[in-house]
Amino acid sequence: MSAAGRIREDAPATCCSSVTEVPLGDAEATSLARTYAALSDPVRLRLLSLIASAGEMCSCDLVEPLAKSQPTVSHHTRILAEAGLIDGDKRGRWVYWRVSPKRFDFVSQVLGG
Repeated sequence: MSAAGRIREDAPATCCSSVTEVPLGDAEATSLARTYAALSDPVRLRLLSLIASAGEMCSCDLVEPLAKSQPTVSHHTRILAEAGLIDGDKRGRWVYWRVSPKRFDFVSQVLGG
C-alpha cells in the first residue's frame, strides 16, 4: 500500500479522507470549483451574507440592500443556487431564499461564523 493510502495509528478517526491525503476526483474538483466561482463575486458574497443573517429572504427584499436591479439579483441568486449554496421556494411571484441545510456549516465558515 502506498504512503498516501496508509492511515496513521495515532490519527483521529474521521468520516472521510482529507483532500491532502487523497487527490480530488474530476467530479469533486468540478463541484468545488463551481462553489468557489460562485463565491468569487462580491455581490454574491454579500447576497449570501444577507440571506444567511436573515434565515430566509424574499428576492424582492434583496434589491434595495444590494442596490442592484431585480434581474441582476435573480442572476446572482441563480448562480448561488446552482452551486448548491442556497435553496429557494417560489411563493406567488417571488422566490424566498435560505442557505441550503446541506451547506450551512460551509457557508458559516466562509462568512466567518
